[in-house]
Amino acid sequence: MGKHEALRLAAEQNVDVVEIVPNANPPVAKLIDFQKFLYQEQKKKQEEKRKAKTTETKEVRLGPFMSDNDLQVMMRRAREFLNNGDKVRMVLRFRGRQITHPEFGYKMMSKMIEGLDDISKVDREPHLEGHQMVGLLSVERNKKNEKEENKQSSGQTV
Repeated sequence: MGKHEALRLAAEQNVDVVEIVPNANPPVAKLIDFQKFLYQEQKKKQEEKRKAKTTETKEVRLGPFMSDNDLQVMMRRAREFLNNGDKVRMVLRFRGRQITHPEFGYKMMSKMIEGLDDISKVDREPHLEGHQMVGLLSVERNKKNEKEENKQSSGQTV
């Protein structure tokens, strides 16, 4: 229909004429309530924001002279965080004169990284920040998928 006819029809129905595809030949327009259309678009954007998963950074605290069983507990906790899709910030705090031997801290951090290397990747290498050593791990998706595929294939009979 023509432009004037569309405007007349919109005025009768108390709605707006909204041009949907301006580059088409002839241009495509729609008779809708424009305020309602804007409201629906706003609701869609809010729904998308709500559904988007935000990654959090979880913190695991370590010590330079931790026993192996304590380290295993921290690895288990970090593995849970990584499986949930979060990043893991490893913080190793030196107390008193422990800071004079940072090599023990690097050794502990490397044990932690090696224990989690099947599902994670290193975002920030361990480094000293004052009296604490900090490192950051995140999930490496393809490693996680490979591990799940190996579990599935080992359960099948040949």
